Amino acid sequence: MIRHIVFFSAKDEAYIDQILEGLSLLTTIPHASRLEVARNRKADQLGNDIDIVVYGEFDSEAELAAYKAHDLYQESIKRVRPLRELRFAADYDVSAPSACPAG
Repeated sequence: MIRHIVFFSAKDEAYIDQILEGLSLLTTIPHASRLEVARNRKADQLGNDIDIVVYGEFDSEAELAAYKAHDLYQESIKRVRPLRELRFAADYDVSAPSACPAG
């Protein structure tokens, strides 16, 4: 399984709801086994620059690629890109060994 996490900051706080609306299109794309779009709680003591988080789980690289190729993904980009300042994305394979011990 691949986890896909994207962080966004808005150019202006007034754009956050519009960005959420544009990103909500992603939740209707059928290729993710799980996809969430949420406003950051901004409770971190070291920094709260991120406004919105997208979290997705995909069964394979092919599913993630199909998600990114979907027309609604492109429409979401078209709506969100003019309103956002920063975008950071990371994908990782859940089956890869973890370096963090439990407990």
